[in-house]
Amino acid sequence: MASQEIQIAPSILSADFSRLAAHAKQVIEGGAALLHVDVMDGHFVPNITIGPPVVASLRKAVDVPLDCHLMIEDPDKFIPAFADAGADWISVHQEACVHLNRTLHLIKSLGLKAGVVINPATPIGTLTEVLDIVDYVLVMSVNPGFGGQKFIPASLEKIKKLSAIKATIRTQFMIEVDGGVAMETVADVVRAGAEVLVCGNAIFGSGDAKLNTERLLKAGREANLVRV
Repeated sequence: MASQEIQIAPSILSADFSRLAAHAKQVIEGGAALLHVDVMDGHFVPNITIGPPVVASLRKAVDVPLDCHLMIEDPDKFIPAFADAGADWISVHQEACVHLNRTLHLIKSLGLKAGVVINPATPIGTLTEVLDIVDYVLVMSVNPGFGGQKFIPASLEKIKKLSAIKATIRTQFMIEVDGGVAMETVADVVRAGAEVLVCGNAIFGSGDAKLNTERLLKAGREANLVRV
């Protein structure tokens, strides 16, 4: 199987919000290609996090792409606000969108990369009709709503299936994985076919965020070299 570029996307949900800009700059120095922004509304998931104002502040502090993961109901209402705040990528949940095709086209019409997200219990087959639209597919390897959860092993088979579909239909979407990605799981995730790795607690939970980013990126790249 052809080699792919591995990208680390630190999840700012696990960062120290009193030092958010400093933490963001640390992980970028460590090789992070983008920053993952978890947006939760307390309805679609049982937690509330941040909105466009924090994205706008972060946009002023860094120049890497901001990957906004909308874990919210009725995302169409809020997509323009996140675009105006400085988002570069926006992903929406298959489970939250009544008209997924239209929502993805809305994101792309604003000049952003459009992604679709699926929860652990949602089959890959539900995405068949939008894979020609999306720039990336985000596979949740935990149930969304909170950081620091353990990786769900069955997610590996889902990533492999998605990777096989991608090779068969020869489309260019990226495969992103979010949830429990750490030193213990990163190699398996990459070998399964993931390219964009969302890491939160593994980067910001303890130790130096820059060094943790470097270690995860190195492990991901090494696993990619032996991917079969």
